[in-house]
Amino acid sequence: MNHTVCAALVLGLQAIAMVSTAPRLHDYSIVPGVFIQSDPSTDPNAAGSIPARFGLIDDSPQRWAKFQDKLDNLNAQAVDGALYKVLFIGRHGQGYHNLAEELYGSDAWNSYWSKLDGDGNITWGPDPLLTELGISQAEVAHVAWKTEIPYGVPLPSLYSSPLSRAASTLEITFNDIMISEPPHARPLIVENFREVLGVHTCDKRKTKTYISQTYPNFDFEEGFTEEDLLWDPDVRETDAEFAVRARAALDVIFTADSSKYISITCHGGAIRNILSVIGHREYVLGTGGVIPVLVKAVPKTQ
Repeated sequence: MNHTVCAALVLGLQAIAMVSTAPRLHDYSIVPGVFIQSDPSTDPNAAGSIPARFGLIDDSPQRWAKFQDKLDNLNAQAVDGALYKVLFIGRHGQGYHNLAEELYGSDAWNSYWSKLDGDGNITWGPDPLLTELGISQAEVAHVAWKTEIPYGVPLPSLYSSPLSRAASTLEITFNDIMISEPPHARPLIVENFREVLGVHTCDKRKTKTYISQTYPNFDFEEGFTEEDLLWDPDVRETDAEFAVRARAALDVIFTADSSKYISITCHGGAIRNILSVIGHREYVLGTGGVIPVLVKAVPKTQ
């Protein structure tokens, strides 16, 4: 990765962090035929959480160079202000709440256990950490990126949910690729990429102070509050409500980040709603998985 691209990537994230004007609103769609995940015939279980080449159909040695040429051509020929970007959407590795849900079953988890902080043996709230399996899953994602770097996979701007399981997954995945090493990217923590809000204690975040001390190489979006003002112990966010904030987060990225390559490390519910907003088919991603999507965004007329 050359110094010009490195600098542009870092500056792009700094621009996002300092956004103070309203982002442009967009209509979103996907460009099919590039990644296997957008093919209706692809079974997510058979494909695995991280398919070879992240699911890129082209398996030639020049695959990522050809892909970047395709993306550049799409942007060069775009009309009506359209922008094309690639989203590498990652799900965090297994957290202790995931382990507890597996132990008790989804029905008992949703109706009872999710409202508690733990069971005396496992602590899952608020904001649980990765299990040993979750750490291993993040390490698999790290290997997937390292495997594709010699073939020219573009390094993305980095975004994270503020929840520990997502930030830790991002850190393990990218640290010696582009955080502790050049271009010394600083992932941006975005509130709207967190999991479904309310009721489940695992989805209540820790303070900004805790996050900044635990993840000192991360930055915060403008306006990020010290305390969690969004989580409600009695009301669970609906998908319709989540879709509004998922769209808002994407609008900021497509307005202010100059990078064509974006990594978002978040959660199952966040991924479900992001895919819905951009018009991708439903795709259930396992913990530690990554789904790439080529997205077209057209600014709405005001």
